[in-house]
Amino acid sequence: MGLLEILLIILILIAFGGGNFGFGGAYRGPGNIVGLLLTVLLVILIVRALQGAGA
Repeated sequence: MGLLEILLIILILIAFGGGNFGFGGAYRGPGNIVGLLLTVLLVILIVRALQGAGA
């Protein structure tokens, strides 16, 4: 998976909210920063898991 695909996934998750892992945006304000960081970490974990599975 290339850098472009990773950036697209992150942008899609941000579009879903940015807060609460990026899905739905359950909360707003400073929480968006935390949600954004958690979203990025989640995407990195998913990408590494896919790479480990040989996808």
